[in-house]
Amino acid sequence: MLTSVGPAFIIPLLAAMFLGVNMGGSGAAVAFSTAYGARVLRLDLVPGLFGLCVLAGALLAGSRVADTIGRGIIPSEAMGSGVVTVVLLAIAFSIMLANLLGVPQSTSQATVLALVGAGLYLDRLKITFLLTWIIPAWIIMPVLAYLLTHALGHIIHKPIRNTGGVDFAVLARHPILRWGVIAAACYVAFSIGANNVANATGPIASLIQKEIGADDSTSGIAMLLAMVIVAPCFAFGGSIFGPRVVKDTGTEITRFGPLGASAVSVVTGSLLLSASLLGIPSALAQLNVGAIIGLGSYKEGHSAVFSRRHVRKILVVWAVSPALAFILGFTLCALGDTIGAFKP
Repeated sequence: MLTSVGPAFIIPLLAAMFLGVNMGGSGAAVAFSTAYGARVLRLDLVPGLFGLCVLAGALLAGSRVADTIGRGIIPSEAMGSGVVTVVLLAIAFSIMLANLLGVPQSTSQATVLALVGAGLYLDRLKITFLLTWIIPAWIIMPVLAYLLTHALGHIIHKPIRNTGGVDFAVLARHPILRWGVIAAACYVAFSIGANNVANATGPIASLIQKEIGADDSTSGIAMLLAMVIVAPCFAFGGSIFGPRVVKDTGTEITRFGPLGASAVSVVTGSLLLSASLLGIPSALAQLNVGAIIGLGSYKEGHSAVFSRRHVRKILVVWAVSPALAFILGFTLCALGDTIGAFKP
């Protein structure tokens, strides 16, 4: 059936793959920065593990968020090849900026705001789910990640430390705990597949349905095809951008051992997977960094963590990158309309 799509499908597909590469760099950092920071995993092993877990998450639990991205913000009938290409390129360039700066950025925020920019220009924006679920989740969940890891430090780490009978240096080298950290990182990567792959596959799946005239009964096939094409690009992006962002996020905010790394990964992965099951594109980078800052604030104090240059850089990029995605989404959509690249 895809032969009927022709060149109109090739450009947005390439844009989706380009986006997948850029999201892979940011996502690999979020998933494996804690394992690297705890010194239990080599950098050269990250891309392969990341790619496999992302693909599994996308195939097993990624459909609801993909549906939200594909038709929950802009109606699916408005998602022609021109609009999809504009949106994907706007997301990709904003994420690439964050990757080049070595900062993990929320691909979901960039995706949603690029869609909002395009939808605002086209006057086809659907705001109900955006205002009632997506934006509140962006505010509440990073704060919850911070509070949970901060509380876990008091509930678990502090009592163990106060007993005086546990040598954390010896505990950190225990093979079961070290494998547990890697498993927790893979759990985060699975959650990334369940949530963030949809940022690229949702628009592509809607485009496939629109171009070939498919109905809801075949939407699952379109979604599966989009996921199989895009998800491997995450591993490629992880190998290109991942090492630098993993190193910065895993070592520049705070130092922690396997127990702390596991806590950060479990909290981040669980919150992200919960959002995926609700169909909410979640701010993954904010969840992860919020959890790391929560743990660091428990160990070192709030002022010591927030005074670090890398934390300040993260906060600035978090403000600039999604805003850039919105501006690019609106501007490129207006430009495409002006030159007749698509019909609004």
